[in-house]
Amino acid sequence: MGILTVLWEKWVEFRRDFYKITIAAIISPVMYLIIFGLGIQTTSHGEPYLHFLIPGVVAMATMTGSFGAVAQSMSVQRLYEKALDQIMVSPTPLWQFILGQVIGGSLRGMYSGILILLLTFPIKTGLCYNGISFLVMFLNGMVFSTIALVLSFLAKSYSDAPRYTSYIIMPMSFLCNTFFSTEQMPVGFRQVISYLPLSQSCDMIRKIANGESSGSFGFIILSVYLIVFGLIAMLFIYKKKNL
Repeated sequence: MGILTVLWEKWVEFRRDFYKITIAAIISPVMYLIIFGLGIQTTSHGEPYLHFLIPGVVAMATMTGSFGAVAQSMSVQRLYEKALDQIMVSPTPLWQFILGQVIGGSLRGMYSGILILLLTFPIKTGLCYNGISFLVMFLNGMVFSTIALVLSFLAKSYSDAPRYTSYIIMPMSFLCNTFFSTEQMPVGFRQVISYLPLSQSCDMIRKIANGESSGSFGFIILSVYLIVFGLIAMLFIYKKKNL
């Protein structure tokens, strides 16, 4: 019931701010598609650049949508509304609260990614997406929802949330296999970037879109990130409860 309660809260928030959320979810990705995909006519790996770009933008949209949905709301709830303190003393199991936040954030990220797929559908790229594509999007969203949850627990003020976006989300948006392949990066730096969650998500969605197998390595990497940050979030919230 705790998970459903959190998801219902996310649904009420989404329904209330539907137009704002939708517009915010598509503005940046559409601008990237127009400027990089249509404005810069080039090729990548022997294919039109737009074919390379769209899967990367879809993965990026799931990242930003999931991260933003959790980081800002949780920072406000914890620092100003003191909602986290109320959760602590309620009979709701804390792990259900965390899981509900992560799933709710991931669903918001998937919504952002699906919007990009719908907007680019009229473009005849020949790219295809299946259930595994959406699984990657969902798992990617869960990873960044969990990261956002941890960072919102560490935030000292509401202004920290935008800073985390600048420190973490913005660099990954441009470096992690979205606008150009990590194969072009210097040795060493390339390996570090390729192990980041967004790099793996972009690679898997792009492979599936081109009719290739996504493989299992990316799922392993994303699962590791999810478990590590999930445990950190659990340790934080249970430690705070026992103070």
